[in-house]
Amino acid sequence: MLLEAGTASVPDAAALFDLPRAAADCRIVVAMSGGVDSSVVAALAAASGAEVIGITLQLYDYGAATGRKGACCAGDDIRDARAVADRLGIAHYVFDHESAFREEVVEQFADEYLAGRTPVPCIRCNMGPKFTDLFRMARELGADCLATGHYVRRVMTEGGVQLHRAFDPARDQSYFLYGTTEAQLEYLRFPLGGMPKPQVRELAEAAGLRNAAKPDSQDICFVPDGDYAKIVTKVRPEGAAPGSIVHAATGAVLGAHKGIVHFTVGQRKGLEIGGQPEPLYVIGLDALNREVRVGPKRMLAVSAAQLTETNRIGSFGNEPLTAKVRSLAKPVPITLEGTIGEGAAVTIRFAAPEYGVAPGQAAVVYAGERVIGGGWIGATEAVAG
Repeated sequence: MLLEAGTASVPDAAALFDLPRAAADCRIVVAMSGGVDSSVVAALAAASGAEVIGITLQLYDYGAATGRKGACCAGDDIRDARAVADRLGIAHYVFDHESAFREEVVEQFADEYLAGRTPVPCIRCNMGPKFTDLFRMARELGADCLATGHYVRRVMTEGGVQLHRAFDPARDQSYFLYGTTEAQLEYLRFPLGGMPKPQVRELAEAAGLRNAAKPDSQDICFVPDGDYAKIVTKVRPEGAAPGSIVHAATGAVLGAHKGIVHFTVGQRKGLEIGGQPEPLYVIGLDALNREVRVGPKRMLAVSAAQLTETNRIGSFGNEPLTAKVRSLAKPVPITLEGTIGEGAAVTIRFAAPEYGVAPGQAAVVYAGERVIGGGWIGATEAVAG
């Protein structure tokens, strides 16, 4: 056993997975991306005494992805996952999901930009290939649970299972998992949710994993160089159609652009329009007329956002609510108008004006540390006046 559970640096591995019976009688499937986080989850699962199977979804053409850095589930990452599994002495399977990933994530990502919205492909991936397909595979393999390297906490209460933010706020990934269903949450395990990142790397080193010092990916996995417009125009060439940059208040044409896919609400850089009396920001995108509408920062202020396709995790009462409207934003106080969940449309109303709220992004609702649910931002209401 590479990790000795119960030592000073290693937590009680079996307890982390909340297994339904003795670990020796259980089977854990671990989603392995090739990164250090999922590799440590696999090491902890092996230390629990349960049978462990690692699964990696290949999301890219292997030849094109070989040597690619900053991504996951491709090239070097698949080799890293296989090497970790060999080191731990666990089974490891790679499944080709390139077609499904392209259709459900990459093409939808491009279509959203063409429609003038700002997508969050990581959420789409979790709601599609990452969870739906992995769940099916894990159940077909007779697993008692599916474990991932996400930094969130699964909390069992008398009222049912809940999803909470991670112990380490700098690593929290709850924004990307608001779409998790209660049935999925019952089956999922997130053993890293209560750990700071330095401890995770220490565990990787203790287990002798080859990727213990591997850098975290910072960009969208299929856009490792950060140039998302290049991906969009490759998938949808019409995204490079030129158009006008128009002042949102006066309608005056201030310049030209090389495709609305290069812009998102709240953006200031890259407009290339000089001689203005005050800094201008992207206020909105008119995809039909290929217009980028700009204005002063005050025009970015919104009082509310309408959410669509909402999901709720568990019940909640009259406790104060907050919401995140971007993955790196701080939760801000809101009130909720309507009943969230089951795909219903609801409105979140901000206690104070919020800036840079972009249609296409997700809004995630919290009650303290707990994730209540969330939905896609379909439209916003500007601050009156």
